[in-house]
Amino acid sequence: MASSLSSAARINVFWDEGMLKHYTGTGVFDTLTDPGFLQVLEKHPENSDRVKNMVSILKKGPISQYITWCPGRVAGVSELLSFHTQEYIDELIEADKAGGKTFCAGTILNPGSWNACLIAAGTTLSAMKHILDGNGKIAYALVRPPGHHAQPTQADGYCFLNNAGLAVQLALDSGCKKVAVIDIDVHYGNGTAQGFYQSNDVLTISLHMNHGSWGPSHPQNGSVNELGEGKGYGFNLNIPLPNGTGDRGYVYAMNELVVQAVDKFEPDMMVFVIGQDSSSFDPNGRQCLTMEGYREIGRIVHRLADTHSKGLLLIVQEGGYHLTYAAYCLHATLEGALNLPVSLLSDPIAYYPEDEALAIKVVDSIKQYWNDIGLLFQRDCST
Repeated sequence: MASSLSSAARINVFWDEGMLKHYTGTGVFDTLTDPGFLQVLEKHPENSDRVKNMVSILKKGPISQYITWCPGRVAGVSELLSFHTQEYIDELIEADKAGGKTFCAGTILNPGSWNACLIAAGTTLSAMKHILDGNGKIAYALVRPPGHHAQPTQADGYCFLNNAGLAVQLALDSGCKKVAVIDIDVHYGNGTAQGFYQSNDVLTISLHMNHGSWGPSHPQNGSVNELGEGKGYGFNLNIPLPNGTGDRGYVYAMNELVVQAVDKFEPDMMVFVIGQDSSSFDPNGRQCLTMEGYREIGRIVHRLADTHSKGLLLIVQEGGYHLTYAAYCLHATLEGALNLPVSLLSDPIAYYPEDEALAIKVVDSIKQYWNDIGLLFQRDCST
């Protein structure tokens, strides 16, 4: 047993308790309103308890034997300018000085939030640098507030700073030629896509429920025809999946679209953006992934990293709002990313019936669309 553990891959988990100080309030879900007729108001879904459970399951669960814990850090303001504009960062700083600000629905900067944002960004950058410096192949930034909706010029969807986007830019600035981003959060990773929308050095892929735009803070629809612009045309692959797509539908999408796109792109760095809000029981999603689905997606991403980036893989945390099941699904995702031969943790609650027929039709239609317009599947992506 000891020899097999010593030869197995490990995940370096980057974490700092300072991120727990981002307080998001209570009310009716994420509106934070009190209608006056409810006895018990619930916490905002993006609260510190969800992350406490994630930390706990990684420290106490069976995967703990494969994990090395690493400290986070505060990002310098100058580091943020690699992805965000000076005007937007100034707006965030002024909001913090003023005691807080609501940037858009459900996205509130409170006292203590800005420092948590800086820690999330700095911790993600540290995780990427750990890989770039050759100190480990797989690093996981366990961070909050989440980041993938934050665009270069505005906050959105609980997100203020785009943690994954900052890490991608660090990889490019450090000599990586091409970076592939695979985002499986239940919502479109619009901020990350927007940040690299005119770049052919970054392939952004997002599998998400078909939710469309939700207002001025999130103008992107996440539709198949949002393909990138200029040099980046054809380097943004959106996979909007039908509500209720489960394990088999997601795995089909990964094999039929994601694997082929990444194989064609041939990245030398992989970034895996994860959210457990695609699970069967998440209050903020409409998908039906179980632990086994997350585990298999992790295995697929592991194989892609082995094939293209010498096993180098940065994992960045985003959503996941069911206090118990999000932690279990995270455990399963990391089991897959380690490519462990057997499951370490059984699923305590998954029982949702699954029919992947509609998902397969949608994935096939997306693949045909990309074939018809002659993009990633039809031409050389070398730069």
